[in-house]
Amino acid sequence: MYPVFRITKELLLYGKTNSQDFLDEYTSLHICWPWDLDVWFELNNGRTLTIFDLGRVTLVKRVGLIQTLKSNKWRLSVAGSSVRYRRRVNLFDRLEVRSRIVSWDQKFLYLTQSMWRSGVPTSNVLIRAAISSDQGIVPPIKAISAISENLVKPEIPDWIKTWIESEAERPWPPI
Repeated sequence: MYPVFRITKELLLYGKTNSQDFLDEYTSLHICWPWDLDVWFELNNGRTLTIFDLGRVTLVKRVGLIQTLKSNKWRLSVAGSSVRYRRRVNLFDRLEVRSRIVSWDQKFLYLTQSMWRSGVPTSNVLIRAAISSDQGIVPPIKAISAISENLVKPEIPDWIKTWIESEAERPWPPI
């Protein structure tokens, strides 16, 4: 079940619209609760993505993107992700999630998020997010321009370009 109370808390306490610049990193704090655990009593991989959601949704509200989405009846959807898990997260561990928008192209926003425990990274995710309307994908620059007219698009890092190229080669529909 999606953690409705957690996302409500995040948005109410930390989601002040336009409280940070579009490309700045946002850090959110979380705890690994008993309902976040898998059968091995560590943070479930799916719940890891949910905790990343909490940081990402608050980030897009803080940069003003949610207001732009609402006013245009657009949506923000995850269109791809790649997760790297490196350290276990256990019951009651205190977690820091660092989220930031890296860049964009004609179709997608690219975000990175990392989870840290006691100053040590435990996992990282690269997210490709699509802004969409009933007519299809909305070029990210349309939404970004509504937030900041002078924002210079950062170069997409080579490792993300490689991932984008690799994803383009991946068969769809799946075989």
